[in-house]
Amino acid sequence: MSQDIRAFVTPSCELLALGEPTHQEPAFGRIRNGLFAQLADRGFRSIALETDRVAALAVNDHVQEGAGSLDAVMREGFSHGFGDQEANRRLVDWMRTYNQDRPPAERLAFHGFDAPLENYSAPSPRPYLEHARDFLGLDLDIAHLTGDDTRWSRPEAVLDAAMSPGATTDAERLRTITDDMLVLLHARAPELITATSRDTWFRARTHLTAGLGLLRYHKQSALPLEPGPRIAGLLGVRDALMAQNLLDIRGIEQERGGTLVFGHNLHLQRNPSAWRPGDLGADWSGAGAIVGSLLGRRYVCVVGSLGRSDTLGLEDPAPDTHEGLLQSRVTTWSLQAAATVPSARKRTDTHPRQGYFPLDRVTLDAVEAVLHINDGATAGTPAPM
Repeated sequence: MSQDIRAFVTPSCELLALGEPTHQEPAFGRIRNGLFAQLADRGFRSIALETDRVAALAVNDHVQEGAGSLDAVMREGFSHGFGDQEANRRLVDWMRTYNQDRPPAERLAFHGFDAPLENYSAPSPRPYLEHARDFLGLDLDIAHLTGDDTRWSRPEAVLDAAMSPGATTDAERLRTITDDMLVLLHARAPELITATSRDTWFRARTHLTAGLGLLRYHKQSALPLEPGPRIAGLLGVRDALMAQNLLDIRGIEQERGGTLVFGHNLHLQRNPSAWRPGDLGADWSGAGAIVGSLLGRRYVCVVGSLGRSDTLGLEDPAPDTHEGLLQSRVTTWSLQAAATVPSARKRTDTHPRQGYFPLDRVTLDAVEAVLHINDGATAGTPAPM
């Protein structure tokens, strides 16, 4: 057992995933911050959080160049309400302090790896496509094809296939235009980068791929499927977009150093993900399963585990569960090889509103390590931040 994540960084690792079993326990964010500080000393130069990649550009501008205020980037640079989390605020503030007086090549970078959407809602692709259009200097009336933004952003557009604009003639035309713009963006890369900068080109591509991802998500929403396959399809598309973002991020960061990725276990674990809301069932490949199959040993995954939590109303786990066995070994929190966790049964004392997905043997057999927190209220950080 260890509190030093560097012990799990293999020589081939360039993308180190750190998962949490629920977004609602603040201790995981606090510990993540300290672990990232350790990794920065090891040569890691970036972190990617499960938040909107386009919005996160503003956070990166702040931590690298000091653009905008901390309050503004926490309000505008995060999705899913993650900007309200104290651990994220402390992370951004620490990264800005770390970067001051360092040359650009040594500065830490902040990325989001999620698409600009929620599972049951997705905005209009218009602003993302218009950003790329303007960068390319094209004369295209994107707004005419998208129409009123609210027809995309309303929940019914994702929940009801008949209300979705994703399969309309205009949406098909937009996908063709977007694909053409993506080809043009690459074809003109030398001149565009010379005229602007490499970072500006990547920013345009980030907007364009976000818009294309939204068009794909809305097209999936337009399929007339039963509830179970519908949920699985949407989750699968979202994670495919996350995987694409992670690969793009590695393309940007490859020469600078490794990347720490932080998100829910379901998105980062190597084995297929499963969700059983009520009588429904959904199985799909998460971003970690996709990226892990493509990167091989360059992807290392540490999943999160939790014993008890006052925040969640989660009591101590039964001693014959995976979490229970870990609870008997760990007094505060620790990292340990997944292969050393004995076989046990799956925890059953959780409630859906806690957002907690218990450990199972299949997941443990597919990942490299486990971060277990005994009690969220008392878990600290391994380094000041």
